[in-house]
Amino acid sequence: MTQQRAKSFYIHTFGCQMNQADSGIISALLQNEGYAAASSEDEAGIILLNTCAVRENAVERIENYFQHLQGLKKRRRGLLVGVTGCIPQHQREKMFAVSTAIDFLAGPDTYRALPSLIEQARAGARLAALDFNAAETYEDIDPQRESSISAFVPVMRGCDNMCAFCVVPFTRGRERSHAFNSVIGEIRSLADSGCREITLLGQNVNSYSDPEEGRDFADLLTAASLAAPGTRIRFTTSHPKDINERLIRAIAAHPNICNHIHLPVQSGSDSMLALMNRGHTIGEYRSKIEMIRSIIPDVAVSTDIIAGFCRETEDDHRKTLQLLSDIRFDSAFMFFYSTRPGTLAERTLSDDVPEPVKKRRLQEIIDLQNEISAGLFQASVGKVVEVLAESVSRRSSEQLMGRTSANRVVVFDRSGREPGDLVEVEITGATSATLIGQVVHR
Repeated sequence: MTQQRAKSFYIHTFGCQMNQADSGIISALLQNEGYAAASSEDEAGIILLNTCAVRENAVERIENYFQHLQGLKKRRRGLLVGVTGCIPQHQREKMFAVSTAIDFLAGPDTYRALPSLIEQARAGARLAALDFNAAETYEDIDPQRESSISAFVPVMRGCDNMCAFCVVPFTRGRERSHAFNSVIGEIRSLADSGCREITLLGQNVNSYSDPEEGRDFADLLTAASLAAPGTRIRFTTSHPKDINERLIRAIAAHPNICNHIHLPVQSGSDSMLALMNRGHTIGEYRSKIEMIRSIIPDVAVSTDIIAGFCRETEDDHRKTLQLLSDIRFDSAFMFFYSTRPGTLAERTLSDDVPEPVKKRRLQEIIDLQNEISAGLFQASVGKVVEVLAESVSRRSSEQLMGRTSANRVVVFDRSGREPGDLVEVEITGATSATLIGQVVHR
């Protein structure tokens, strides 16, 4: 292997938006140390899998990919494979037993150790850097980003909520917020460079607290909108117990803050929410939705739903279906429950709902939500909406794909427009997941 290839890397990113942001941090750290980003794994001397442990199928996808990497290593002498992110942090050194293809491991707080891990792996060592670091926020790193149109900006790392089903507190550690002025400086820099949309990220952005002056997320969101007045501002994810009227009024007061809120509820049953350790009731959740919609009438609300959590009964399931019918979410991420090792549920509850029952309940949830989404999207037909064109459509090079402020996907004929343009589009058709439109010529 040539020296040039040995110092080149390629990152496969699995999982959430935070993982995508972390891949940008990893890329910047390595390039600052003299490594070069390869255009594909075929050109790389180092392949990194940046992983997510939230869902069981995410773990299975990684494990299946190792078979490919083992074959690749046999054909390409000197190739190194590293696994970063939440899966090694969760499974720790036993990850090495999963596949002989793995040369080194790094958790979310130890990306700065990657150059050293790579060099030691090159010398034959098989090492892991998996310590938690409550002070690590990577604020001094300017992340590499694939898109000049949109960007993720982490505002906090970790999570203090101990939801029974969730591994995040065990893979990303305790909450720590980035300094207010550092976040705003990054936002201003991105806007000055032409970025059209910025998403503020955190496992629970509502609990953001500036470590220097204690300013909260409403303060941060307001300052972000003022620092980048020509740029759309989004955020994710919110927790129902922490979202408040002050934050919602900040969204309503600034037109460049998108009118979309992702507010995971997980279940429509109070008994399930208690077992999940969610910290709120369904009544409280409904009150939050009423407050949000009274202040931002055209807001789009999306959610997460888990079917078949421990001890879930048919009555619990019906309450979830009823909640979906009543709230009418724009969209939802829907899964059936799978035990995550080390979580509160794994340690204290029995995964006692049979898988066929989980799958049947999940399908009922999906069918209902698709019906609701289709109705909401159909109601947009005939309206003119502003769309940020993000990319060429996968269907045709003559079409663009973009999103409305409400985070609805729109596909429309290019009509001379390019990714990055803000376009007025008349909606002419709809499915349960996509709006179809045509450019309005003024």
